[in-house]
Amino acid sequence: MDRHELLTLLQRMKSGALSPDEAIRQVERDSFQELGFAKLDHQRARRLGFPEVVYAQGKTDEQLVEVCRAHLAVHPRLLVTRLAPERAPLLAAELPGGHYNPTARTLSYGLAGIAPVGGVLVLCAGTADLPVAEEALETARILGAQVELIADVGVAGVHRLLAHQARIDAARVLVVVAGMEGALPSVVGGLARAPVIAVPTSVGYGTGLGGVAALLTMLNSCAPGVTVTNIDNGFGAGYAAAIINRGPQGQ
Repeated sequence: MDRHELLTLLQRMKSGALSPDEAIRQVERDSFQELGFAKLDHQRARRLGFPEVVYAQGKTDEQLVEVCRAHLAVHPRLLVTRLAPERAPLLAAELPGGHYNPTARTLSYGLAGIAPVGGVLVLCAGTADLPVAEEALETARILGAQVELIADVGVAGVHRLLAHQARIDAARVLVVVAGMEGALPSVVGGLARAPVIAVPTSVGYGTGLGGVAALLTMLNSCAPGVTVTNIDNGFGAGYAAAIINRGPQGQ
């Protein structure tokens, strides 16, 4: 929104043609930074409580650096997802101060300024599910959640899961990540008082169909309180968990 558009908006509000709430919504809709290859929505933090997240995959190195630099010029916090380990040194050199998690393939800026609250517990069935589980963990963390990860508690040895019942009981929301047959969220759903966000992964043998078998198992769960994300969507699960964790109106 340029100066002329803003002046017109103010005049319409002054004349009564536009209410203050409508004017605010229009400013939020129209305020973005044009980069040519991207339009940065700097008002998203005000609308939704957290700024845009940068998805690294598919962007050139030059595009990635430019969009991250423009973002950090306005917002102190930034999450970059699906950033391959071989590309991380480029951003570290151009924009130092971030925290890179090579397993999650995430790069986070602004973690030092966060006072984490609540309790998000991330569980994953096997070590092969860790990339998705840690993406959920890093996402919830940058959104301000106190978050913990428990790995390798799949149903092939359910006693390993039951050993953590006290931590399951204490969680405000759980993210449960599993591939293969995807049974773990149903088991956790039968044990947990808190909401369970299930994440199917593409880990598994041939009939796992790249995570479709786990997805269908989770969608057909008989345990109450279980909701399901897309395959390998640790980011979506971590984001939703952080929203639930902080409560209404971000309290």
